[in-house]
Amino acid sequence: MADSFTEGSSTEDGKKRQQFGNRLLSDPARVFHYNAWDNVEWSEEQAAAAQRKVQENSTQRVCQEKQVDYEINANKYWNDFYKIHENGFFKDRHWLFTEFPELAPSQNQNPLMDLLSENKRSQVPGWKSSKDGLGFITEQPQCSSNGLGHEAETLSVEENVTQKLSHLEVRADEFPGSSASYRIFEVGCGVGNTVFPILQTNNDPRLFVYCCDFSSTAIQLVQTNPAYEPSRCFAFVHDLCDEDKSYPIPRDSLDVIVLIFVLSAVVPDKMQKAIDRLSRLLKPGGMMLLRDYGRHDMAQLRFKKGQCLSENFYVRGDGTRVYFFTQDELDTLFTTAGLEKVQNLVDRRLQVNRGKQLTMYRVWIQCKYRRPLWTDTGS
Repeated sequence: MADSFTEGSSTEDGKKRQQFGNRLLSDPARVFHYNAWDNVEWSEEQAAAAQRKVQENSTQRVCQEKQVDYEINANKYWNDFYKIHENGFFKDRHWLFTEFPELAPSQNQNPLMDLLSENKRSQVPGWKSSKDGLGFITEQPQCSSNGLGHEAETLSVEENVTQKLSHLEVRADEFPGSSASYRIFEVGCGVGNTVFPILQTNNDPRLFVYCCDFSSTAIQLVQTNPAYEPSRCFAFVHDLCDEDKSYPIPRDSLDVIVLIFVLSAVVPDKMQKAIDRLSRLLKPGGMMLLRDYGRHDMAQLRFKKGQCLSENFYVRGDGTRVYFFTQDELDTLFTTAGLEKVQNLVDRRLQVNRGKQLTMYRVWIQCKYRRPLWTDTGS
């Protein structure tokens, strides 16, 4: 999430950038003609140098006492981050509509309509038809009564709703956005750099957007943004690693879950259970979209000795943490959660600072995984 370098990219002069893979650097002499180049091949020497750098900055680990502090006080470090930067750190991610057309207005159809023909819908377990439209009968999991776990603040209306829901059974017909037919949920929303472009671009009355973040400060900034519409969006504080606190959304109810530079902030041994829990919120046919840091990204190579927590997991100077993935690691996380691969690619991009004549090699991983139509939801 927090990175001192651009996490996504827009093109020079504010133009909408082409989809990943369309701008190739065939002539090295033209490297400073654009701000970014796609599918940049690394030489064997460059790859070996990156591996040596990672080995070098991983030799000295953060002491166990500090590691415990970073875990226990993780919400404090993220709150401090957003108190300092507010909404001025990240730019709105309009590039998401190019890379993830599932978020664009034209895609706001129930994915099951694309995957099921009329004569097969009745064969899907739990499928029902009503005057409100077609859908699935959702389960009603019990929510825990744990509090939000952050310092006392004046709770907004949305946080009060979340707090009340944590003591109640989330019923399929009584939850925020229950009347919507297309639901998007962003996990780790920060100050809304994904949510607000979706709401501003998509005026479909059938759309409802959920967003949550570990930081209560970030959620407060989302809720006080003039673009925030409670009738179309529900923002709430949530720790996706807290197994005792349920989401205020019933399982089998979401069309899309978005994870943009957020899973990397989670302790590696907690990632699988976090993805498992999220996958249960998807409708059969629903999609989980991810974009995050890849192994040997420039940010990883710039860490100094003493910032490594564990293999490929680091702490920044502000106390926030970041992991750098491989494609196989992410594939294992999603498939273990019962999802099917639609896309899993490495975005090796060369970003250029034309003013300073600097080149920066970025490595991101982009994934799309779908929940199967026929699945066991009993676990």
